[in-house]
Formats: sequence, structure tokens, C-alpha cells
Amino acid sequence: MTYSIVARDPATGELGVAVQTRWPFVGETVPWAEPGVGAVATQSFAEKRYGPLGLERMRAGASAPDALAALLAEDDDREVRQIGMVDGQGRSASFTGSRCVFAAGQITSDGVAIQANMMERPTVWPAIADAFGRASGDLADRLVTALRAAESEGGDVRGRQSAALVVVPADGPAWARRFEVRVDDHP
Repeated sequence: MTYSIVARDPATGELGVAVQTRWPFVGETVPWAEPGVGAVATQSFAEKRYGPLGLERMRAGASAPDALAALLAEDDDREVRQIGMVDGQGRSASFTGSRCVFAAGQITSDGVAIQANMMERPTVWPAIADAFGRASGDLADRLVTALRAAESEGGDVRGRQSAALVVVPADGPAWARRFEVRVDDHP
């Protein structure tokens, strides 16, 4: 259904989320980010509350792994969910429920959480990680490079329809954005 990358730039402290799917209006549901606090991608039968609740927990001092564990503990439908989080210090966490549609998986590393489900093949999320790790430029450029790599690797089995990119500064008010770009419905 969807692939996404959540990341923190260690040089600037910027946080961002990039996502692509074959479902309209992905930018309304999947990406969440707040300066200095963290970023969240919630997908695969997305529980939209994970975005604001994950940010709330990180704002209160929880690490991304602890915030994610708490959200999952409260969700009886967690096995159909897929979530990635990175907090303001670069700690990352991902979860892929056992009932996410194949091919589904995740990769986490310092400052990066990558998730994908209903992919053409299980090489999509490693391709995202590899491309992001090799990319140059600012965080937005590297996130877009990662999405392009996913699409080149086969991407969503259903095709493309919508995408979103959100990048927030290291600090500032909750609504501050460096970039917020959405393609809501493109056949």
C-alpha cells in the first residue's frame, strides 16, 4: 500500500517524512512532524491518532522507541499497522504488524525509520535505506531521492497515486515547516 521514510538530519536537526502510495490524500494521514520533538509515519490501515499522540509522548520526553511501544500497547489492531518514528535526538523505531500485506518490512538506523507494505518485492525498503544513505543535499533532497529509489525498485504493487513530503526545522513553533508538499491525487 505505502512506503515511507522518517528521518532526522544530524547536521541541522531538521526532521522529515516522505511517503508515496496508491491511495489518495496520503499527506493528510501518514506524515506528522514537529520541530525539535519528532516525526511519525503511520500507515497500513493507518491509525491517524498515532501521529499526534506519538508527538505528544515525545514532547513529554519519551524516546521514539518508548512512544511507539506505548501506542502499540493501547491498540488492539496493532497487527495491521505499520509505524515509523524518529525523535528530536535521532532515536528511531519502526513496527510492522504481522497482518500487514506482503511484501512488508522495515529498517531502522540512527535517525532513520523506513517502512513499506504491499510492495512489488521485499527489496524496496532496503533500496530506500541505501539511497538515503548515499544521497547528498539537504534533508528534503535526500528524502525525495529515497522515494525515487523505492519506485525504481518496484514500489507499491498497485502503482502510484499520492505522495507527501514534510520537513520541519530543528526548533520553532509546532506549525513551523521548511517544506510541506502534497500530491493528493495524480493518476
